[in-house]
Amino acid sequence: MRVASIIDGKQTAAKVTEAVAEASAVLEREAGVKPGLAVVIVGNDPASHAYVNAKSRMAKQCGFTSIQHSLPEETTQAELEALVASLNDDPAIHGILVQLPLPRHLDSEPVIQSIRPDKDVDGLHVVNAGKLASGDLSSGLISCTPAGSMILVRSIHGADLSGLNAVVIGRSNLFGKPMGLLLLAANATVTMAHSRTKDLAAICRQADILVAAVGRPFMVKKDWVKPGATIIDVGINRIDAPEKGEGKSRLVGDVDFEACAEVAGAITPVPGGVGPMTIAMLMANTVIAAYRSAGRPVPTF
Repeated sequence: MRVASIIDGKQTAAKVTEAVAEASAVLEREAGVKPGLAVVIVGNDPASHAYVNAKSRMAKQCGFTSIQHSLPEETTQAELEALVASLNDDPAIHGILVQLPLPRHLDSEPVIQSIRPDKDVDGLHVVNAGKLASGDLSSGLISCTPAGSMILVRSIHGADLSGLNAVVIGRSNLFGKPMGLLLLAANATVTMAHSRTKDLAAICRQADILVAAVGRPFMVKKDWVKPGATIIDVGINRIDAPEKGEGKSRLVGDVDFEACAEVAGAITPVPGGVGPMTIAMLMANTVIAAYRSAGRPVPTF
């Protein structure tokens, strides 16, 4: 008896990447600049390699120069930082992405902070985080998953969220904090909730826009949802799926999708919701960085 409309991240992401490919072709034609994306991966984590391969494929589809550096597990901190320094100095590279998590012996924070802010297409450098926090959405690079989630929110509510209550569950630097700031910049009234929040269900029931990013399968229940609310489910959790066969698994979100869809007005599925938007916004950030490097007016996506 589902009543919520399903927010199709695949379809929206396809529109973004189409616009990115067009902007890339225009930049190359008019300014002789081909956007360049360098992706760095260390070690043999299969999930990370799958993500990186998808990003590299998409970069090629968008007409970019796509470079992948696959480094062995035993790479040292100094070697990794030296590679980032060389990419910082390469004028043909406009975006640098270091795939996380890194192997345990490496410290990711100094690596991320060593990426030049204007090439930080993941939006994790303190300069880019600070610009977002201060309300400057036009000169930095915004973290890809929150940027993509905001496009999905705007597809339902438009650009101005005045008068709407938004609740973000999760306070990570990668997603929760930037998502809260983007909602605030769009004039929503924002509550940041997390594992220490008292009576989380009651707070969520106030939300016109409910964003879940905690990494706990099916945490958000039907009775947490305000009737007609928009739900953005950022969780990606792998659970056992014996119904598919022995040893099989499936991906689910942080939201009890089937139950919550009976109450919500609009909801993102997992998979097929926020996930595709993340890679699309990585491509958008790379084109934005390339336009800025060429001194051209930046396209909007």
